Amino acid sequence: MLGSAGCFLALALAVMLVDPFPGDAATRLWLLGYGSPGVVQVMRAINYFGNWRLLLPGTILIFVVFPRARARWWIWIALMIAAPAAEGLLKILIGRARPEEASMGFPSGHATAAAAFFGALIYLAAALPPRARVLVRAASALIVVLVCFARIILRAHWPVDTLAGIALGLALASLASLLADARERAAT
Repeated sequence: MLGSAGCFLALALAVMLVDPFPGDAATRLWLLGYGSPGVVQVMRAINYFGNWRLLLPGTILIFVVFPRARARWWIWIALMIAAPAAEGLLKILIGRARPEEASMGFPSGHATAAAAFFGALIYLAAALPPRARVLVRAASALIVVLVCFARIILRAHWPVDTLAGIALGLALASLASLLADARERAAT
């Protein structure tokens, strides 16, 4: 948790102190070069993995699949509420504009939400059999990375916005995991 929270704080300080952020524009242009019409269509679909329209039913599915999540349901609901609330507040406080519009973009909300949800899924996957655990964890990490690429290729964010979103989302998921573990230890 401290690592991802520290990473977020470092990125936030860096974008507030150094504008433009070194390498951000060049990395964005490089990634946009891969934005063929077919890739853009795929990225639009991947984009939903950071959207509440998919994450809300996904959260309900987590409660169906994982008894451990049901036992501490309030922690996981709080995570899915805290992630967009924190991201929205931080956008206002940091005030970094998106690349092609004036609205605030740091940190990426889609990246934050995806990292929070899939970070929780990575934690909860510990209850799965070994092969399934590895598959769920690898797929979760891949989805978070693809959501970040989608946000850049769809021209919504700078690359550092998405990295900050991952860091924030993982910090929140880690906090939720620590709280769930502490509650489990206290119950035994």
